[in-house]
Amino acid sequence: HLYKTPISSTRKGTVDRQVKSNPRNNLIHGRHRCGKGRNSRGIITARHRGGGHKRLYRKIDFRRNQKDISGRIVTIEYDPNRNAYICLIHYGDGEKRYILHPRGAIIGDTIVSGTKVPISMGNALPLSAV
Repeated sequence: HLYKTPISSTRKGTVDRQVKSNPRNNLIHGRHRCGKGRNSRGIITARHRGGGHKRLYRKIDFRRNQKDISGRIVTIEYDPNRNAYICLIHYGDGEKRYILHPRGAIIGDTIVSGTKVPISMGNALPLSAV
């Protein structure tokens, strides 16, 4: 729904009801991020860098190597480490993984990866099978 506020920063902003942001604990890990413009000795070399909110890293399955096992999109979540949303997939064998959210996919959609799967939203095929 659209916000109706007198503040210009949130006036035309929308909120998506599907997006939630409490991640699964076994798919995240704390990432040691103390770069912030410092060199190997810890001295600040790039000025005006620093601060920011602490972020946990979500392990994303980029390889999509669960072959021919269909999975269901359970949640669509915000990822602070990238510009794209991510979604949690529950596979048929009980495994849970994060993938990048395919635009247009909604909660409850099924996805599958393999060589003989249909070309549709969220499915992953090798380039030889496309």
